[in-house]
Order: sequence, then structure tokens, then C-alpha cells
Amino acid sequence: MISTPHRQTAIALINDAVTAGARQAKACAELKISDRTLRRWTKDGQMHADQRPLVLRPEPANKLSAEERAAVLEVCNATEFASLPPSQIVPKLADQGLYLASESSFYRILRADGQQHHRGRAKPPVRRKPPTSYKASTPCEVWTWDITWMPGPVAGMFFYLYLIVDIYSRKIVGWEVHERESAELAAMLIRKAVLAEGCALRPLVLHADNGSPMKGATMKTTMEKLGIIASYSRPRVSNDNPFSEALFRTCKYRPNWPTKDFATKADAQALVKSFASWYNGEHLHSAIRFVTPNARHAGQDRATLANRASLYASARSQNPERWSGQTRNWQPAGPVWLNPETEISASEIRDVARNRRTTYLTNTELKIGYFFYRRRSVEKSSSLHTAPLEINALASALIVSFLISTQWNGNSSKEYRDVNRAGS
Repeated sequence: MISTPHRQTAIALINDAVTAGARQAKACAELKISDRTLRRWTKDGQMHADQRPLVLRPEPANKLSAEERAAVLEVCNATEFASLPPSQIVPKLADQGLYLASESSFYRILRADGQQHHRGRAKPPVRRKPPTSYKASTPCEVWTWDITWMPGPVAGMFFYLYLIVDIYSRKIVGWEVHERESAELAAMLIRKAVLAEGCALRPLVLHADNGSPMKGATMKTTMEKLGIIASYSRPRVSNDNPFSEALFRTCKYRPNWPTKDFATKADAQALVKSFASWYNGEHLHSAIRFVTPNARHAGQDRATLANRASLYASARSQNPERWSGQTRNWQPAGPVWLNPETEISASEIRDVARNRRTTYLTNTELKIGYFFYRRRSVEKSSSLHTAPLEINALASALIVSFLISTQWNGNSSKEYRDVNRAGS
């Protein structure tokens, strides 16, 4: 059912198109309505509102009487059934040889009387804002850290690896293995890493999850003294700390990681020491153009990458027929973002697809869309049989979707543009 304001807008747009030289039938087809519908709307030269909501409709012959509805409410409010939903009440009544109404009628009567509410103790889901985005353009701007478990000699016993990584260079700037999780031990590690890197009292962001060692009073005090900005993941969202999680995965899937457990704490420390040495000084990291974290951290990656680019250019000049395009990209990797902001989330995109929220348009956008429609009509009349793709797409997005949906909730045009930008 199309509301009166939407009818008025559609009629005005169609009249604009006809005035510009388009055929009325084609203009109606763009809006997915027929000529007959337009004539019914504009009968006697005036726009007529939909009369269907105003029609008096007879009550269904099988409608429950007021006494029967009252009986249903009385049963639902009885002590025996007060804490049960209709899906439990109806079968129990059937076992007692009593039928009052169907289960759906029970729900409908309770809803009409304002008694159909969620009664469980479970709290509704809470939408949490994503963590703040941080950009690392140089070393020692953004660090992330976390703690992972290392299996000990006894089942249920673990050693705990504290590990800090610089997201710009991927360098492991600090690590320790302990027998317990503690904010005090974490604070000591942070202090050592900051002093080792010489970045005390510089703008440094330290990101972690919401564990107690990360949010302990000692840890927070140490960070304040060192001038470190704290950043935290959302509860139970490991994706908010991807650099640390990926580094743990790399560590635990190395060939020298034990298949069973670590016999002693010294064994665990020895393995992590060898891993950190290999990772920082030998491992060619794919995310930073296959240079070592140490090289990128020290600014030595540019010379290495320039030599590679020169080598590839020389190889191409010697055998140009073997190169169908450009040589491999050996430009230094750019800035690195921690939890970059997106214009629209995946859940919002799914909501758009379900609810057709592309109809949140302003009158100005509708007129722009119809301008493209008129332009297409003119081009067709000029023997241009194919209209540009963007004209077809924009006309469809701005006009056809407008009348398919009847939900106009006054949202801003920015949301519409964001939705379409995310889908393009």
C-alpha cells in the first residue's frame, strides 16, 4: 500500500518526465506501476488517497467473543499458568480436557492486552561500539600485546607467554614467560620494552584485550607514568587484537613447538627466545613486502626493496617478452591501521539487503535520479539505443526501489549514500 505523500511524489516525477518528452507508459514502468494505477490515482484531475484503510470491514464469523477472550486471559493469569508461555499452557489444558482457543489465539489475545513480554532472565544483546582506530606510520606508535598459554608438564598446568608486538614493523619488542598471569608482571614487561625502544613519554598506543592483567591497577598506573594511551578490545571479540593473535598462531605452528608440553619454564623461555630471534631477524614478513621486522623497524627496508626493484627492472629490460605487465611491487609498505573504521558494518549491509533500506531518499535525490531517467529517455529518442550503465543503475536505485517499499522513516540521505558506496 502506497501512502498519500508517496503518491504525490510519484505523480510529480511522472509529470516531469512527460513534460521532458518521455512517454507516460515508460515513466510508469520505471516506477513499477501501470497506466491504470496512475489513472486511478488521478481520477477527475485530482489525486485520490487510498481508501482501503477507511473501509468498514465485517468481523470474522469465527472471531472469539468477549467472554471467550476474558476466559483466556483468566487462565493465563492463574497461579498455575502465570509463569508459562502459551506454548506450554495449551498442551497442559489439553491434558486436563479443556480447549479454549488455539495457541496462536492465546498469543494474539495476550499481545492485545499488553501481557506478551519477554519473561526470561537473559539480558538483551548489547551492541558495543568498535574500538578506536589507530594509525602507525612509524615504529613505536602502536603496540599490541596479549598473553597465551603454553602447556606445562602436568595436565592443567600452564606457563604464560607475555608478548608485545609493534604493528608497524611487526617486531617483537618485548616478551617474557611466567607461571601466572599478573598485572604487576605485565607492567614490568611494558616498562622494560619502552626503555629498550627508547620511546618513553612519546605518544604510544598500547592495545590489549579485557583480561584482568591488562586492566589491573598496577598496569594502568605504569602506563600513565610512561605516557602510554590505553586501547582495549570489545569483550570476547578476538578480532579486535589481530596482530597479537596472528603472532601467537605463527609461534605455535613452528616446527620446533613441542607436540606435548614443556618440561620446565626454562624450556619454554628457550623456545620463545629462539622464536623471537628468528622472527625479528630472519623471517621475511609477507605484510611488509617480505623484509624482516628488524629491517623495517630500523628503516633499512627501503634500501633492500630499492635493490629488488632495480634487479627486476634490469631483468625485464633483458627479456621484455617474458613480462606481460608491470614488475612485482617492491615499494615499501605504507602505514598500518589497528581496527580501521569502515563506512558501514557487515551487519548493516545485511540489514540493507533484507529490509531494502535503499529507499531512504530525499526529494532532492529522487529528482536527481529522475533527471538521469529523463536523460536516458532523451538519448533513446535520439537513436541512442544503449544508455550508460551508471544511468540505468542510478535510475533504478533512486526510483524503482522508492515505490517498491512503503517504509519511509525519514532517515538522512547520508545513510543511503553510505549503503550504496559499501555495495559498489
